[in-house]
Amino acid sequence: MGEGRVITGVLEGGQRLDKALAEASGLSRERVKALIADGKVTVAGSLAAQPSAKAAAASAFSIELPPPVEAAAAAQEIPLVVVYEDEHLIVVDKPAGMVVHPAAGNADGTLVNALLHHCAGQLSGIGGVARPGIVHRIDKDTSGLLVVAKSDVAHEGLAKQFADHSLERAYLALCNGHPMPPSGTVNERVGRSDANRKKMAVLPKDSSRGKHAVTHYKTLQKMDGCALIECRLETGRTHQVRVHLASIGHALLGDPLYGRANSKVRPVLQQLGFKRQALHAAVLGFVHPVTSDKLRFTSDLPPDMKELIDETGH
Repeated sequence: MGEGRVITGVLEGGQRLDKALAEASGLSRERVKALIADGKVTVAGSLAAQPSAKAAAASAFSIELPPPVEAAAAAQEIPLVVVYEDEHLIVVDKPAGMVVHPAAGNADGTLVNALLHHCAGQLSGIGGVARPGIVHRIDKDTSGLLVVAKSDVAHEGLAKQFADHSLERAYLALCNGHPMPPSGTVNERVGRSDANRKKMAVLPKDSSRGKHAVTHYKTLQKMDGCALIECRLETGRTHQVRVHLASIGHALLGDPLYGRANSKVRPVLQQLGFKRQALHAAVLGFVHPVTSDKLRFTSDLPPDMKELIDETGH
C-alpha cells in the first residue's frame, strides 16, 4: 500500500506530551500513545518515552507513521448475479446495499468477499489484498453493472480504458422535478466539499482541486414531480451523477447526501420506504482487454425503482 510517512512540527508548551502531539499532528491521542510506545516519536531529538510528560515549548517533534497494512478479504458464500464470465474477467449486476470492497465499517459481506468465493480466489492482485480485481466502483446504494478483473492482464487493459474514458457507461436515474432543457450536458469540476468532507461538490473551473467531469443527461419519462433520465458519463468521478444533477437543481430521489425530495414525491418515498439514491448502472460496454471483442451489457431497472415509477407515473 505504499510507504509510511513522517509528520514533523513544533510543539506548544504547557500540555501533556500526548495531547500536544495530537493537536499538532491531527492524530488521536490514543494513536499518539501507541506510536510513543513503539518508539516512533522523537521530541527535541530524543525518543519520547512518557505520554504524560510535559511538552516543552518550541520543541521540534517527529512522528514516524508506518505504512498501512490491508487486511486480506475473506471468501464468503454470497449470491451473485453474474452477467458474463470468462477466465479473464467477470461482469456482475450488483444489488443496492452491497459495498464493493472491504473498508472501515464494512469488513465483510462485500462484493469482493462474494467474488473470492465464486472465483475461488482467482482475481487480479493489482488492487491489493483488500481490493482484488477491483478496477472501478459504484456506490453502496447504487445498483447495476460492474466489471471485475480475474487476471492481471485484464486489470491493466480495463484500467487503461477507464483512464482514457473509452468505455460506454449509462445510468438510469430518478430525479426531482423535470430538467429544463429536457436534455443537456453538465461540464463541472468535481472535488471534495470544503463544508462536509463526506460530500463531493462542484468546484470553480479554475480550481486547483478536484477533477474535470462531464455528464450528458436525457429525459426519458416525466412523472408527477420527478423524471426518469439517462445519464451518460464521459468521466467517472466519485458521486459524479449525484453531484452534477444536484448542481442543476434536480437531485436524485432518495439521495441522503445531495438532495431532499420535493413535496409531491416525498410522501411516495415514505410510503415505499425508499431510502437510497435512485441510481442504476444500466449499460456497460468495453473492449475485452485480451480477446479485443466488443462487449456490451445491459441491466433492467431494479424492482424498487420500477415501483417508484409506477407510483409517480399516473
